[in-house]
Amino acid sequence: MDIMSMTIEELSEQMAAEGQPKFRAKQLYEWMHVRLAESYDAMTDLPKTLREKLAAERPLTVPSKVVMMESGEDGTRKYLFRLADGNVIESVWMRYHHGNSVCISSQVGCRMGCKFCASTIGGLVRNLEPSEMLSQIYAITRDTGERVSNVVVMGTGEPLDNYDNLLRFIRLLTDENGLNVSQRNITVSTCGLVPKLRALADEKLAITAAISLHAPNDALRRELMPVANSFSVKELLEAAEYYTRTTGRRITYEYSLIDGVNDTPACARELAGILRGQNCHVNLIPINPVKERRYGRSLVTNVLQFQKMLENEGINVTIRRELDSDIDAACGQLRRHYEAQIGAEGGEG
Repeated sequence: MDIMSMTIEELSEQMAAEGQPKFRAKQLYEWMHVRLAESYDAMTDLPKTLREKLAAERPLTVPSKVVMMESGEDGTRKYLFRLADGNVIESVWMRYHHGNSVCISSQVGCRMGCKFCASTIGGLVRNLEPSEMLSQIYAITRDTGERVSNVVVMGTGEPLDNYDNLLRFIRLLTDENGLNVSQRNITVSTCGLVPKLRALADEKLAITAAISLHAPNDALRRELMPVANSFSVKELLEAAEYYTRTTGRRITYEYSLIDGVNDTPACARELAGILRGQNCHVNLIPINPVKERRYGRSLVTNVLQFQKMLENEGINVTIRRELDSDIDAACGQLRRHYEAQIGAEGGEG
């Protein structure tokens, strides 16, 4: 296991194995997770011999910034980071009135295959380590100079497909010895891996679970999301209710609106019908078109009509604040464009 993915207890054992006093673990942990050091050289209160040994044997997880694009309208920043093995991942920084939020990736690529998403093009490359999830937040904090108070695991990848690393990431992020982000300020999005969602409920964390629903029935959902071939809408809603009963946390349903596909009045009525009486919130997301996909963006009038119909049925609903298309805001777009460019340059050589 890499050193930035270790808990402070595991780090204490590691320092003991190195013949170091116990307090070295807390010093090292603070340098990595509070002061956000980018190298062992910065850790000046650690013995030089220890720093040199750690640098040689346990390199820190520090991604390099490849691209940062900033929206001219609201200051939203989209980052592309390169990992130690050369893979690239995306993260987004957003400023809200309640604090700064970062949306991070949990995998390099994705194997879920959702038909309207750029992240799934090319499939799954690998899972991210807990440190690689944390390092996105740390790199953005260093770059902006501002504290991150809210974290959304909703970028590239299916978080529950990287379950064990996700749990360790959450525990490190919320550790009082580290950044100490409140569990209530963490949202984890899933396309609907029912057994893993139930397992997450049993962890009894105070995080918010967001379910990518995107359709009110099995037939339409199977057209858009291959995962629907494994788990029905009924099974997913039952798992969501189990999550709420077990944790006391309200479920969020993400619903990406696609022109002429799932944004019709009939879909709105059916969605209201299956969610009526559930302690939930619906987040409507007009999709950002992806050139490799055939789906188009819903008209503003259709989005507003959809929202109104849900509200009239007593459903708590909002329209997500849009990330500007001028910074390739849809999940996977920036990474996809970068890799296509690199491929083209390689072909020319």
